[in-house]
Amino acid sequence: MAGHAASRPGESPRDVVRFYLLDHQTPVGKAIDVALLALNLLFVAVFVAETYPVADRFGPELWSLEVGVTFVFLVEYLLRLYGARNRVAELFDPYTVVDLLAILPTLAVLLVPNTGIVADIGFLRVVRVIRVLRFYRFTREQEFFFGTVSLGTLRAMKLLLTVLTIFFVAAGLFFTAEQGANPDVRAFGDAFYFVVVALTTVGFGDIVPTTRMGRVVTVAAILAGIILIPWQASRIVKQWTGPERTDVICPECGLRGHEPDASHCRSCGAVIYQEYEDQE
Repeated sequence: MAGHAASRPGESPRDVVRFYLLDHQTPVGKAIDVALLALNLLFVAVFVAETYPVADRFGPELWSLEVGVTFVFLVEYLLRLYGARNRVAELFDPYTVVDLLAILPTLAVLLVPNTGIVADIGFLRVVRVIRVLRFYRFTREQEFFFGTVSLGTLRAMKLLLTVLTIFFVAAGLFFTAEQGANPDVRAFGDAFYFVVVALTTVGFGDIVPTTRMGRVVTVAAILAGIILIPWQASRIVKQWTGPERTDVICPECGLRGHEPDASHCRSCGAVIYQEYEDQE
């Protein structure tokens, strides 16, 4: 990809769009990655800021930021569909679905005439916490704008992101459920504090759920933490303690990962070729 030229003969606009949305090595590809990462952070920060008193003073500015970032992500969403080789597969790709859900609440407020009613719909406010899932797109491959990481490092990043995502989503749902009914939950930070204390089984008891939905969110968050975090951690341990593998794909069965000195696929026996240094 590093040697890609945008003006290469025979290359269609779709090819160019697809390349730069997937590229992590060229200056343009790196700039797109950095810009999308920064906008993701801003998108999440706006959601959190709107739960604090600062929203009363800077509400219009925060809304303008949210709308601006939403339109950028809408353009990105449409470009991904436009550049995809298989648009149907791209449309139903989990990452693409998350991209759409992340901007859906803001678009709904803009498109429905009675914005006051739409803004108060609990479902739309809850869906906004899905914005944090957009960060998983950056862990889809081992290549980043700053270089290539090992598979073990990538899985460690996914584990950390999984933990933070569970905390953030649970805090957002808990805040939505308890806001107004629980005097101890006045902002997102209070909800995040409760979720961290609850999921780490510390249980100080200074904040407790007072609504039925708040209790449901707490139980769901604890179950998600029990299931997802050990699962991700086990993959990392397996990667670090298992035999060394190379990222060679068998041309016959498609198995990925073989011993450095293997000449045949360990699954189907097909001949594979890979270069390795003879360690003596």
